[in-house]
Amino acid sequence: MDPVLGPLLGREVIKKGRYIKIGDKECEYNPRFRLILHTKLANPHYQPELQAQATLINFTVTRDGLEDQLLAAVVNMERPDLEQLKSELTKQQNGFKITLKTLEDNLLSRLSSASGNFLGETALVENLERTKQTAAEVETKVQEARVTEVKINKAREHYRPAAARASLLYFITSGLSRIHPMYQFSLKAFSIIFQKAVERATPSENLQERVTNLMDSITFSACQYTTRGLFECDKLTYLTQLTLQILLMNQEANTAELDFLLRSPVRTGTCSPVEFLSDQAWGGIKELSSMEEFAHLDRDIEGSAKSWKKFVESECPEKEKFPQEWKNRTALQRLCMMRVMRPDRMTYAMRDFVEEKLGSKYVVGRALDFATSFEESGPATPMLFILSPGVDPLKDVENQGRKLGYTFNNRNFHNVSLGQGQEVVAEAALDLAAKKGHWVILQNIHLVAKWLSTLEKKLEELGEASHPEFRVFMSAEPAPSPEGHIIPQGILENSIKITNEPPTGMHANLHKALDNFSQDTLELCSRETEFKSILFALCYFHAVVAERRKFGPQGWNRSYPFNTGDLTISVNVLYNFLEANAKVPYDDLRYLFGEIMYGGHITDDWDRRLCRTYLEEFIKPEMLAGELSLAPGFPLPGNMDYRGYHEYIDAELPPESPYLYGLHPNAEIGFLTQTSEKFFRTVLELQPRDRRAWDGVAATREDKVKALLEELLERMTDEFNIPELMARAEERSPYLVVVFQECERMNGLTREMRRSLRELDLGLKGELTMSSDMENLQNALYLDTVPEAWARHAYPSTAGLATWFLDLLSRIKELETWTGDLAMPATVWLTGFFNPQSFLTAIMQSTARKNEWPLEQMALQCDVTKKNREEFRSPPREGAYVHGLFMEGARWDTQAGMITEAKLKDLTPPMPVMFLKAVPADKQEPRSVYACPVYKTSQRGPTYVWTFNLKTKESPSKWVLAGVALLLQI
Repeated sequence: MDPVLGPLLGREVIKKGRYIKIGDKECEYNPRFRLILHTKLANPHYQPELQAQATLINFTVTRDGLEDQLLAAVVNMERPDLEQLKSELTKQQNGFKITLKTLEDNLLSRLSSASGNFLGETALVENLERTKQTAAEVETKVQEARVTEVKINKAREHYRPAAARASLLYFITSGLSRIHPMYQFSLKAFSIIFQKAVERATPSENLQERVTNLMDSITFSACQYTTRGLFECDKLTYLTQLTLQILLMNQEANTAELDFLLRSPVRTGTCSPVEFLSDQAWGGIKELSSMEEFAHLDRDIEGSAKSWKKFVESECPEKEKFPQEWKNRTALQRLCMMRVMRPDRMTYAMRDFVEEKLGSKYVVGRALDFATSFEESGPATPMLFILSPGVDPLKDVENQGRKLGYTFNNRNFHNVSLGQGQEVVAEAALDLAAKKGHWVILQNIHLVAKWLSTLEKKLEELGEASHPEFRVFMSAEPAPSPEGHIIPQGILENSIKITNEPPTGMHANLHKALDNFSQDTLELCSRETEFKSILFALCYFHAVVAERRKFGPQGWNRSYPFNTGDLTISVNVLYNFLEANAKVPYDDLRYLFGEIMYGGHITDDWDRRLCRTYLEEFIKPEMLAGELSLAPGFPLPGNMDYRGYHEYIDAELPPESPYLYGLHPNAEIGFLTQTSEKFFRTVLELQPRDRRAWDGVAATREDKVKALLEELLERMTDEFNIPELMARAEERSPYLVVVFQECERMNGLTREMRRSLRELDLGLKGELTMSSDMENLQNALYLDTVPEAWARHAYPSTAGLATWFLDLLSRIKELETWTGDLAMPATVWLTGFFNPQSFLTAIMQSTARKNEWPLEQMALQCDVTKKNREEFRSPPREGAYVHGLFMEGARWDTQAGMITEAKLKDLTPPMPVMFLKAVPADKQEPRSVYACPVYKTSQRGPTYVWTFNLKTKESPSKWVLAGVALLLQI
């Protein structure tokens, strides 16, 4: 029988392995069972007789219950006298009740057995008097105990803020699994962190100061424990959520302002009166100005445009003061204004906000101290490294092992690389290590999905009864999507999770690439100058392709796991080729590096072109003549020794900027803006759904959803009558076939929208049971995201729901215009199609039919006009005029009629109307053109549509490296 659970539940509890039997019920044993049971028993909202049943049904814990449990824990450590006194009082009270009950039972027994005139029975009367006297004494003591209990509770309450803070921290941490399934943290582990934080808190004679110290210690310890296992991109999300929830708990944040910050609603149809703010930014300012605290903001910006322009266009506006009296606003209000004016700087602004509210120690990036993390491990607490491409965290384990005498030579250090039937070897190593106190490394546990449940059981069993020096270290790559996640919850919750990520920035990456070699490497080759030059160029290439990922789809269409192995093997190939050839075989080397070593990872044709272009720019004969620059202001160094190359990087490499990668500075602005949007979307999704922390927001979640639902249903248009349209068509031209297909797709989308909205409406009214699909739709409407069920029937889009719906209405209107007289509009809005490829193919089909040319030998020619759509009155006789495209990475010079450098902060300038016509493929002009990919959205990759050849005076390679593309949506 379990010695803890049995007495708590008052019934037989038997635990065997992963299963637990309580009375006649059996269920899987959760590692958090005991702690949660304790918590539920401490929760005053559970009726005593329901507590045990509730535990069997639901393994979650409430915030109030956890707060009470942690309060008892902190008081027990801080004031054990109080907890002891409270415990003694409880025993005393129970003793009094038992005494009274015994007296009453005894008295009743005597009364029931008395016969005749019981007043004559002296013993009975004496017993009655004694009972009465004892009852009076007990009552007096009960009253005294109640007074004492009130005093004890009052003294205990001083520590409640610390317990409340700790409870909040646990719930913030446990909510992180919504971001990534690897982020699983157990209550058991959190309780240990809490206990150590209380012990570490700075002592103070002043009670209030001591409680403040406790809160600070608990908060920082929990923060360190949590961030250690988070990827860099999620650390700020966690810190922001932590800061906002603390402010809400302390009632130091206006919930309406916080709601605006997270959502950033935009008033549509507004036109900016000032040139330094876009229409979208002005729409946000108008929406912000409608709030009482921001009244007249729009008027002030218009009235003092010069000072506001200086602020908005400053390099780091988060460090500047706002113009006029707006500089005196609260930190949260300043964030709201920054959110609409400079969204690209919001991650920096939020870091400053966290620092202002919590302190600089929360945002200072510090290198992971493995030894400190190791101290927290134990036989039952393994360490799990969450892997990132190009990083080997197990060197830290080997170094720590050497310090403590655990090495391969000593035969007490076992390293098992899983996969290919190594599970048996791993199990044998674990059994031996648990018995003898050895260390075991299990590499790449994600490769043995079927064995993971066995590993989970084994770790739990060995953790209970094994040598105290026994340690397990594991490594695993995170799944690319939540659906592919396979690491069991038990392993994740019981492990100390550590993320190791590659260094960021060109400076760190270039040093790290060079660190793979040594002076001996540089002296290997007999052709020293060629070998050193190409090796350094390869290091720069490796750093570029690895770090370019940070620019999102404009960097690479897809993310690739380039690693140091690609670099070291390329250098081996370089050595062999130089030794074997009289001349440097540049073409062969570029082919091997770009198509096999690095190209072996690449799956996208445009990414392959980018990789090939980098190598053509970095590895060519000019490099030996000292005429090659790897980036503006960074010439390829000459013949140096190993240390000299490192010193050259420190001295000559320009500051971090997109120019180092061949990109325009706009790429960073675009990347930062997208990062900011994703960041706030995630923080919004992390907000508590019970609204406990959001008291004061005018409209509840349900009210907002109902209002939006009614508005959407009201604005929906009727379906297209396809049979009637077909009957009106005299001839089925390729264009009309495309239009009919588009109408069918639109009907499918709007039909699903109406059905799901009406179903949710009935659910909210209580006329239908809420299903998971309905809940998903409700959440999407509240979070302003396009519901997944709609997206399956729709076209790719990166827009929020409000913008997406307006775009949908515009697409319907475009189709209505076309189907009105079944004639092609003067200019076609290419964006408006579900499948724009079908329309572009139709242009070629029409020309092929007319001229009797074979379709497979034709191509589209793109001529950019100098006109806007309003200047066209009719379509061309052949081909089509199209509008609605935007250029990313550069801009179109209308006067010169070619691609040119982008203007700063103009991220996606619109293209003029483009004339598309079909021509024989061999008649295309191949020179002085850039083959520009066209994508549906800024996500690029799978949204590829076509390739348009655009005129350029500069080398096409410049635009390839700059990631120049045409987008149908922005």
